[in-house]
Amino acid sequence: MPLADPLPITPFTRPVTGAVDLPGSKSLTNRALLLAALGDGPVTLTGALFSEDTELMAEALRRLGFQVDEDEAAREIRVTGLGGQVRATEAQLFVGLAGTAARFLTALCASAQRGVFRIDGVAQMRLRPMKGLIDALRALGADIRCLGQEGFFPIEIHARGLHGGPVAIDARESSQMLSALLMVAPLADAPVLATPVGGVRRPFVRMTTLQMAQFGVPEAGAPRADGAIEVAPGRYHSPVLYAVEADATAASYFAALPFVAGGSLRLGGLLPSAQSLQGDVRFLEVLGRCGARVATGGGGIEVSWTRGSPRTGTDQDFSGFSDTFLTLAAVAPLLGGPTRLSGIAHTRRQETDRVAGMAGELRRLGQDVVETEDAIEVHPRPLREGVVVDTHGDHRFAMSFGILGCHDLRGDGSPWLSIANPACCAKTFPGFFDLLELVRAKSLGA
Repeated sequence: MPLADPLPITPFTRPVTGAVDLPGSKSLTNRALLLAALGDGPVTLTGALFSEDTELMAEALRRLGFQVDEDEAAREIRVTGLGGQVRATEAQLFVGLAGTAARFLTALCASAQRGVFRIDGVAQMRLRPMKGLIDALRALGADIRCLGQEGFFPIEIHARGLHGGPVAIDARESSQMLSALLMVAPLADAPVLATPVGGVRRPFVRMTTLQMAQFGVPEAGAPRADGAIEVAPGRYHSPVLYAVEADATAASYFAALPFVAGGSLRLGGLLPSAQSLQGDVRFLEVLGRCGARVATGGGGIEVSWTRGSPRTGTDQDFSGFSDTFLTLAAVAPLLGGPTRLSGIAHTRRQETDRVAGMAGELRRLGQDVVETEDAIEVHPRPLREGVVVDTHGDHRFAMSFGILGCHDLRGDGSPWLSIANPACCAKTFPGFFDLLELVRAKSLGA
């Protein structure tokens, strides 16, 4: 059933209880889809995410000639790899607003031996940075033509393979650009030595190289002292099954829920940082410093907070796990002191300007916010009632403020905050508000 728009959020009147079954990681699912396509046979991805972003990636792979079969009920996707080949010689690919699909498919098409491929997205996607990846692929021999503004979509690729060699890549705007380059590097004619220029967010690059190893390319190891990563020519080997981890970014919302409403919630299938490929699990450490209790065991991670206990502000650099900064920023009005979130300048060029957008929505909610290019600082003030949060078409705004709305501000369980365009969550977490309501009902003993 369609969600109301705007959607009033019903607060929790009793502490949270139970467990949630989280969707698979978007970042891992889309990487696994690409790596499976590059593999040498069929592989079934289990626990995969089904969302707009992953469906755009799957459909693009089909247009490129790969067999991709989906079973949403079982959360499985079966991909038949072609040993590093791209069967189609012509295709028009649409990536919507999916940054991972945009960067990964650009690299895949550039690595093909032949073919003409045109890639485009929605208007907002045409504003998202691509120049670092385009320049690096061109340096490796790719013929990529920007059909509009240089360095942005739409693009047309006249594929002729990649020759390899040393290459500098500016991935400051998005680590996805370096990840995309690394994943197709084994298809090049010679070793690729990729050196990031100006820094890069390492956790997502580490995720990529570890996944590459899981698909048979262990040569993509730790970076050198200068940050360069070398990948030798090779072949991906498809595992029969590949289990996708639960999404650590999606987990951040439900991890914050007990911190807002009190109680305890088990995040099923989420791995601790020592075992996880995802840097975003570090968000749990931040919650712990703010006053939540985080415990591992029993097939997941449990987060709890007792109503009336302190909730303290913090000063946190989110550069390594920036998708979660909105979660903490949204609940910062409930903390007992200022909270500063830094390392987030690059998020100004994601689905929307997330720094300015978050600062603006918090001010509308009555908060004192100091905004700089790379940070926001939230000084808690009494929350203002009756606000309809503008999500700016960004799924992470909808989910973050959806959690804040679970706070029983009036003390009677009546909604005081609404979310505009809640359906934007379909980008990465289509069932978010349904799951949130299910957890609320369970907390009431329903």
